[in-house]
Amino acid sequence: MECRVLSIQSHVVRGYVGNKSASFPLQVLGFEVDSINSVQFSNHTGYSHWKGQVLTADELHVLYEGIKLNNVHQYDYVLTGYTRDTSFLEMVVDIVQELKRANPNLVYVCDPVLGDHGSMYVPQNLYPVYKNKVVPVADIITPNQFEADLRISLTDSLLGDRFLVSLGSQRQVRPDGSRATQRVRIEVPKVDAVFVGTGDLFAAMLLAWTHHYPNDLKMACEKTFSVMHHVIQRTISYAHELAGPGRRPSPPQLELRMVQSKADIEDPAIVTEATVIS
Repeated sequence: MECRVLSIQSHVVRGYVGNKSASFPLQVLGFEVDSINSVQFSNHTGYSHWKGQVLTADELHVLYEGIKLNNVHQYDYVLTGYTRDTSFLEMVVDIVQELKRANPNLVYVCDPVLGDHGSMYVPQNLYPVYKNKVVPVADIITPNQFEADLRISLTDSLLGDRFLVSLGSQRQVRPDGSRATQRVRIEVPKVDAVFVGTGDLFAAMLLAWTHHYPNDLKMACEKTFSVMHHVIQRTISYAHELAGPGRRPSPPQLELRMVQSKADIEDPAIVTEATVIS
C-alpha cells in the first residue's frame, strides 16, 4: 500500500533545497509526494544573489482547494519547512487539522525553520505561531539547537568541538496502554563547509525511516544520519575536486549530490550509531 506525502516547502531552480531535497529521496524510497512550493527562488540564499516569488496564504488555499475538488487529498504524511509569512503558516495549520480529521493516523512532520547560531533568519512574528499553533498539531519536529532553545550543558560532546550532538525522543504507547519515552543521542563529526538543504533532507529521511521503523527510534535515527553522512561526504569530495588544491569550495560547488547518492538513500550503510540514553 503506497504512502502519500503532502510536502509544503521552499523550492529553488538551481540546487537541492526544500521540496527538491525532500521529494526525490522520498520518491526513491517509494513514497508518492505532492509538492507545494512555499517560495520559488532562482537558487538558495547561500548565493550572493537570488530572485523569486513567495506563495501567499490565499494562493496556498486555492491550490489545496483544487486538490480537494478532485478528491485526491488522502494523505498519510504532511511535511513542512521554510516559510516567511504568518498567515501562510496559519493556513498550513488549518490544512493539517482538516487532513487529520479525515485521517486520524496522519503524521505531521514539521521542520521549524526559524534561525541558527543565535539569530533568526525569518520574521520574529513566526515564532509564536510555531509555538502556539504548529507545535500542538505536529507529530514529529526537527529543530536545530537554536530552534529548540536547548542549554549548552545538554548537548556538550565528550569528543570536543569536532563533533555535533543530536538528541531525539519518541513517545510510545505499549500494547497494555501504558506510555513510555525512548531517548537517543547521536554524535557526528563536523565538516568544515556550509551546506544548504541538509535540514530538508534530514526531515524527509526521518519521516521515511520512522515510517519503516515506527517503534525503533534508534534504528530510524541511524538510517537517517547515515544517509546524511553519505550525501555530505560525496558532496564535499566532489566540491574539493572542482575547487582544486588549497581552494575553498564555492556555494555552487557545494550543492548536494542527491542523484549521485540514490543508492545510499535507498539502502544506507550504517556509519553512525545512536546511543539509547533512557
